[in-house]
Amino acid sequence: MSQVPDCLNATQDDIAKLLACDSHTGSTNCDKEMTRYVFKRRGDGVYIFNLLKTWEKIVLAARCIAAVENPLDVCAISAGTYGQRAVLKYAKYTGANAIAGRFTPGTFTNQIQKKFVEPRVLIVTDPALDHQPIREASYVNIPTIAFCHSDSPLHHVDIAIPCNNKGQLSIGLLWWLLAREVLRIRGTLARNTEWDVMVDMFIYRNPEDQEKEEAEASFSAQGFGPEAIEGGDDSWTGSAAPEWDAANAGGDWGDSASGAAENWAASTTDEWD
Repeated sequence: MSQVPDCLNATQDDIAKLLACDSHTGSTNCDKEMTRYVFKRRGDGVYIFNLLKTWEKIVLAARCIAAVENPLDVCAISAGTYGQRAVLKYAKYTGANAIAGRFTPGTFTNQIQKKFVEPRVLIVTDPALDHQPIREASYVNIPTIAFCHSDSPLHHVDIAIPCNNKGQLSIGLLWWLLAREVLRIRGTLARNTEWDVMVDMFIYRNPEDQEKEEAEASFSAQGFGPEAIEGGDDSWTGSAAPEWDAANAGGDWGDSASGAAENWAASTTDEWD
């Protein structure tokens, strides 16, 4: 990158994670203000972002966030489902103020509200879904950082991070990278050490799938199911087969049937005589 120290450059591992989570893919539509971040357009019409510019904007946003003395003056917002878990985890590890879910109108402008806050920096996941906090931040002169898709509007957005803000994996990874870079700039985390927090902690998980996994685990722990029985399903068939073979009276039935046939034949011929 230009005009920054070499230690702020992206590593191969970071670029590989961005590619694995499809953070470089946009949509088939592109806003005129987002064309500067586009590297090329695929044959199917999907725009591809330049990951170098994506990383530059992540570092720039982290430097602005780290410059705020009080971490609670940073407000992270996500109205979308995929970004709510990431926002809460970001607030946990960086000390920011998180608003996950619906944004109450007037949070930044109406001082009578109980949830009234005056942040110094605003971070949103999607400018299209989080348009209300962006509009209110423009009224009170709050700088805004936004993860922007290829077709995202950039009105009142000060720092746009070009990325795929629609994917479940991409959103979690981008918030994880931003949180890690903020901690590194603050000095809380050394650059030569790996962050012990996994990316999976920021990625959205479906509550139904999670409840299903917990139900299966508790069901097995209580001793139900064939896997809880010693030997599994084999214990049902292993002992039953010898008993049927031992109790098989096929030979006796055959002998009795042949004897009965001979008796019938003998009695019938005697009566005719």
